[in-house]
Amino acid sequence: MDGRSTTTLDVEEASSRSIAAVERAMDVLLLFGRSGRPDLGITEIATELNLTKAAVHRILTALRTRRLISADPTTRRYALGPAAVALGRAYLARTDLRLLAAPELRGLADECGETATLSVRRGDARLYVDQVVPAQELRIEVILGTPYPLHAGASSKAMLAFLSDGEIDGYLAQRELEALTAKTITQVDKLRRELAAIRKRGYAMSVGERQDGAVAVAAPVLDHDGVVIASLSVAGPQTRFRTRLGDCAPAVVAAATRLSAEFGYDPGA
Repeated sequence: MDGRSTTTLDVEEASSRSIAAVERAMDVLLLFGRSGRPDLGITEIATELNLTKAAVHRILTALRTRRLISADPTTRRYALGPAAVALGRAYLARTDLRLLAAPELRGLADECGETATLSVRRGDARLYVDQVVPAQELRIEVILGTPYPLHAGASSKAMLAFLSDGEIDGYLAQRELEALTAKTITQVDKLRRELAAIRKRGYAMSVGERQDGAVAVAAPVLDHDGVVIASLSVAGPQTRFRTRLGDCAPAVVAAATRLSAEFGYDPGA
């Protein structure tokens, strides 16, 4: 074999190794996106992706230099970084859901005088993808892209309640109902009763369940198959908005119904 052939093989082998390294890095990023957990440790990542801890550490180090991953020096756990959030927002900015929901959010914020939000489901988690904030000094602002569990808060419960019975059973069996505040529902039987009530009336309410001092009302957005794809909510400070939750609920349901119709949902079908 001549020198030129050997060089070609070396280049091809190096290229294959580089591609494999990129694929492993993408696998790590995708794991953060689908896990539903706010952060992960090296051992968890290595176990789920069948990689060595040393390989995971090298990948995380490379991703951190590009701000795709951030690290907590105290807990030594890792989370998606600002560059990853920016990529996610760039994608979401081009989705039809956000474009179609934008006028509904503006209408809700104007009518109710509080923050209107749009959320989507990601596995066992729910995250805000858009909001319209009113011109009030005291107001609620949410962080876009941060995952929250499906049992805590109005936007989450509006999604969980309209999943299939099998999906609800699976969530309750596999997830610990962690308390985000002292008012988060953490008892399975109590949560099941709450979900049944939400499904019956068509909307969810929350008083300090996800965030202390915040109250919200939310309704699900369904697609043409009746599958929940998002939720719309209006949220405000408890001191001002709690007494108006019920009054604002019909507007939230109406907005979610209109948005569902855009995706082909027909309640009479």
